Amino acid sequence: MTTAHTWNFFRAGGFDQVQLDTGADLLALQELDKKLWVTLSCPTRGVEFDVRTLDLIDSDADGRVRANEVLAAIAWAGGLLKNADLLVKGVDSLALADIDDSSVEGKQVSASARLILKSLGKPAATEISLADMADIDKLVAVQEFNGDGVICAGRITDARLRAAVGDMIKCAGSVADLSGEAGINQEITDKFFAEAAAYSEWFAIGDDDDAILFLGEETHAAAAAFDAVKNKVGDYFTRCQLAEYDNRAAVPLSRSTEDYLQLAAQTLSALSPEVANFPLATVAAGKSLPMASGINPAWITRLDALRKQVVAPLLGNKESLSMPEWLTLCGKFAAYESWQVKKPAGSVEQLGIARIREITRSKYKTAIDNLIGQDKAVETEIKGIRSVERLLRYNRDLFKLVNNFVSFRSFYTGRDKAIFQVGMLYLDGRSCELCVKVVDVGKHAGFAIMSGVCLVYCDCIRNSGTEKMSIAAAFTAGDSDYLLVGRNGVFYDRQGHDWDATIVRIIDHPISIRQAFWAPYKKIFKIISEQMQKLAASKASSAEGSMIKALEEGGKAVVAAPAAPVKPPFDVGKFAGIFAAIGLAIGAIGGILASIVGGLLGLKLWQIPLAVIGLMLLVSGPAIVLAWLKLKNRSLAPILDANGWAINARARINIPFGTSLTGLASLPAGANRSLVDPFADKRIVWPYYLMIAAGICAMVGLWYFGYIGNK
Repeated sequence: MTTAHTWNFFRAGGFDQVQLDTGADLLALQELDKKLWVTLSCPTRGVEFDVRTLDLIDSDADGRVRANEVLAAIAWAGGLLKNADLLVKGVDSLALADIDDSSVEGKQVSASARLILKSLGKPAATEISLADMADIDKLVAVQEFNGDGVICAGRITDARLRAAVGDMIKCAGSVADLSGEAGINQEITDKFFAEAAAYSEWFAIGDDDDAILFLGEETHAAAAAFDAVKNKVGDYFTRCQLAEYDNRAAVPLSRSTEDYLQLAAQTLSALSPEVANFPLATVAAGKSLPMASGINPAWITRLDALRKQVVAPLLGNKESLSMPEWLTLCGKFAAYESWQVKKPAGSVEQLGIARIREITRSKYKTAIDNLIGQDKAVETEIKGIRSVERLLRYNRDLFKLVNNFVSFRSFYTGRDKAIFQVGMLYLDGRSCELCVKVVDVGKHAGFAIMSGVCLVYCDCIRNSGTEKMSIAAAFTAGDSDYLLVGRNGVFYDRQGHDWDATIVRIIDHPISIRQAFWAPYKKIFKIISEQMQKLAASKASSAEGSMIKALEEGGKAVVAAPAAPVKPPFDVGKFAGIFAAIGLAIGAIGGILASIVGGLLGLKLWQIPLAVIGLMLLVSGPAIVLAWLKLKNRSLAPILDANGWAINARARINIPFGTSLTGLASLPAGANRSLVDPFADKRIVWPYYLMIAAGICAMVGLWYFGYIGNK
């Protein structure tokens, strides 16, 4: 694909990467084929980069920065600067003269920058920096109007309007202003006044209909008293009707003697549910409901309220209430109940109809709308202040981001740490520079194993365990002999804080060619060492058992003094077989050694070292080839992909580059070193004598069998 811009590429990690050096390179990135980008997205957390800047670039706030968002940030910042090369410098300050005010947004950003400097007492300043934006939130919050469309009661000078806003918050809720105070916005205002208007209209229906509020304002209290006993009174009269239908029903409908016996065993109270479940009064055919005496104790208070608030105003003072009179009262409340069913939903009722009508009939709605309008009128100005901060952050951080996103220039050139490198781990005499933060060790390891890199996962803690995190460190030099789960090290983050690090998991891959060369011999030595330990342990256990058995039998012999046991006859055939087997084994080993030594001695002197080297390569060669292939194909991509990156290249870590990522312990240049160790192990000479004797025996044996000395 050809473009108008001339690109420069450098090769690192086994692939071509774009080299970004100028502002023109940044602005032309939209023309560069995204297949040539190293990364297409990265997370906004878990990386060593300014979180606020990443959040500003992350326009959809999904926690990920994508290629199109990076392009949009570059285009926006480049469009507000007279010289896009300023983005390459990566400084956190900007001269006011460098802001391009030829556009409407540019004028607004320039004006907002001057407003900020003026508010800080620096009206003559010619440049603005991120340090000037440190208290920008406070600056915006203390303004009378801050563009968020929220009005706070505390900032309203009119006492009556302030009280009205307080009532609105109580009924319709609130939202937080930029200052943190509770306030109302247009949505809350419209909701409150809509509910208030609906409630006023509904209440007016009751005011205009005498059948609804037949007792005036007292109707509501009367209805409450009526509703409190309505079902219980209906229950009483139904029981009396059943008793009239059948006289035998009167006694059981008044509750049986057994029911009272159950109550008698309890501590009774008028508030007990068991008492309340009994009828209002004793049941009899055609009996009226007593209002003064003979009433269930649990219902006396509520029946008294019914008598005073309903019966007395409508029927006069009565000592009892007949069923026809009760039905008359039910009819009186029918219209009221129908009206109540139509009451609109909302929470404004708590203010009372008088307060609701006062608010709705005043000009409070207009005044509040005007205040919200004035607040939103400065929204552009406030956004301009935010844009100044955004421009300053982009000016400082965008160039660094693209060199860790479009290319991995920071990582492969070593001139700076990559944003995914969170620190350095010191462990097992090595320092590991490629350390990434990990959220879920198991999930990360499941994918990162495809990287071919030896990864050591560590749990890190500091401040007595109050701060915790997990990392994955790449070991790319040395060997893995002493990398064991449970070993401890120290991790230093990019801020210089030290963490206690403990290995919790290891992904074992080849680390170096040297490790691969010695691996077969180490395995052989390990197997021999284990077998010798097992044999020694077995012999020691057998000897201990024999000694204990001998002591036990000796003790028994002293006590019982039995006759001496008869020794079994010597089995010649058995021992002959054992000796034959031992002889065959020794002969086979000797034959192998004789063949090897004979072959070597049959060579010329200068050929012997070559043969030894060849033999060693024969043993170590396959391991070296396999390790070389794996080391050659090590890749950074799976390590970052497992952390949520979308790596668009293979990003290899070859042997030379990998070696630079892990430092081995070495003495400083010019250091003096003494090789005298007062606690060194004493040299044992008898193994050397044994080896010389074995060599002589082997030579004699070879001469005897005719391998040497015969022409």
